[in-house]
Amino acid sequence: MGENELRWQLRQLPAEIDPPRDLWPGIAARLPAPAPRRRIAPWLGGLALAASVSLAIGLAWQLRTPTAASLDPQAELVQREAEAMTREYLAALGQFEGAPVPDPIAPALATLDRSAVEIRAALDADPDATFLLGQLRRTYARRLELTQRAAGATPA
Repeated sequence: MGENELRWQLRQLPAEIDPPRDLWPGIAARLPAPAPRRRIAPWLGGLALAASVSLAIGLAWQLRTPTAASLDPQAELVQREAEAMTREYLAALGQFEGAPVPDPIAPALATLDRSAVEIRAALDADPDATFLLGQLRRTYARRLELTQRAAGATPA
């Protein structure tokens, strides 16, 4: 059989062939039953929120501690900016105090909280690293965005 003859036979085949019967019931019967959703304890969200609030209190307490770099005007300006940003962040976060935190979001919130503490520590160690202010601002903004999403509304 030549190549042209094979192509001719292929062109003669129908483009679509419907099965003689509905196959879905047989497929559905072979699928495993969906696993029941695990109900996560409602107190776990409260625990995550309590951890976040305690971290916020720790950040506020850390703001009251004087830094070694307070003699340098540039360092002092960076520290004041970071402190002002943290105060605004804590005030905005306070609007969501007591709101439930869905379990899938809680680890992300904890990670963002740890990141903010690490950025503040890095600013204390190197006040000339002004790019860290932008990183701190983005971290706070992301944390507030996730908190708003978890609460299901934007604060008034």
